[in-house]
Amino acid sequence: MIALPSQRHLFDIPREIAYFNCAYYSPQLNESRDRLLAGVRAKSAPWERLPGSFFDDAETLRGLWSRLFGGDADGYAVVPAVSYALSTAARAIEPRLKAGDRILVIAEEFPSNVLPWRRTAQETGARMVTLPTPSDGNWTKAILAAIDKSVRVVAMSTCHWTNGARIDLEPIGAACRANGSFLVVDATQTLGAMPLSVDRIQPDFLAAACYKWQLGPYGVGLLYISEPWRSARPLEESWLARDNAADFTSLANYSDTYMAGARRFEVGEKGSLTTLPGAIAAAEQIEAWGIENIASSLAAINSRISAHLERLDFRMPGEEQRCPHMFGAVLPASHTSNLVAELRKREIYVSQRGSSLRFAPHLYVDDQDLARLEQGLDDLAR
Repeated sequence: MIALPSQRHLFDIPREIAYFNCAYYSPQLNESRDRLLAGVRAKSAPWERLPGSFFDDAETLRGLWSRLFGGDADGYAVVPAVSYALSTAARAIEPRLKAGDRILVIAEEFPSNVLPWRRTAQETGARMVTLPTPSDGNWTKAILAAIDKSVRVVAMSTCHWTNGARIDLEPIGAACRANGSFLVVDATQTLGAMPLSVDRIQPDFLAAACYKWQLGPYGVGLLYISEPWRSARPLEESWLARDNAADFTSLANYSDTYMAGARRFEVGEKGSLTTLPGAIAAAEQIEAWGIENIASSLAAINSRISAHLERLDFRMPGEEQRCPHMFGAVLPASHTSNLVAELRKREIYVSQRGSSLRFAPHLYVDDQDLARLEQGLDDLAR
């Protein structure tokens, strides 16, 4: 692994801004911005857009995602949001559920991996089961203990979105396969910032939005679908997913045959000139940096932040239960002001999710940003 220096020069971040909030919304790479603008300009010359260009960018993304996150390129679908992706998963799984089956989620999970399952439970008579926050903070152990023969769906994230508490999906995936449970993963808060392999986890479905740790534009996401599910019914019936879609002269010869792999699950108008080029640029940059290098570099930044927070009596999960790129810290009980708002006045940006202040830097952070954060915490949190 290589310790990457600050990559601030690749972003358009004013010097006075110290941004530790990538888990909320990432800044945009300059290269992504330039390609997005080129896409907007391209719409002014529609006569230059050939039928193949409705598909090319999606195919490029498939290849990049496969190299970054494992699996075969055919297994990736381009989707507009995690809610779309997980609704697709729930629709595919719904016919396999019956009354009394259990759908396991964790406490305070993000809504995208709860709401589709609530609808599925209503339709099938299955029962939602919410796993409470474990007293020792070990989500992996608690999830493994909760998987029994009644659990048919395990709907999990790769970490807890409020505080970065790590969830090890490799043993959970193995437990699901042994139990006959379906594993559906929301990887939004880790994908692109720490290593993940769908080959090792073997989820049934894995989704992620690209606008956080993948540094992509809003409105682009991915859905990985394992081989056994690729013949399931998609959420919508897009002509762009049919085997004759590239031949615009034959579109009225309605085809009942889908394109290969996960393409049938894609949203219509997937070949957007204005969004996919920006996602491609971001994925290319992540590949150039290397995800292991990103993770180790962000871990070093967060180690410095967490050490400073400990001196100020913040409470945090142990390092073994934290992800390298983001973590949550609970304020001392004596502190009653709105620290997020006070830091914002100094143009230092963090989030609060639940009871935790969430620190989520990326490679644009440099020593000057860290010094400003430490000074702000010293002034406001004592």
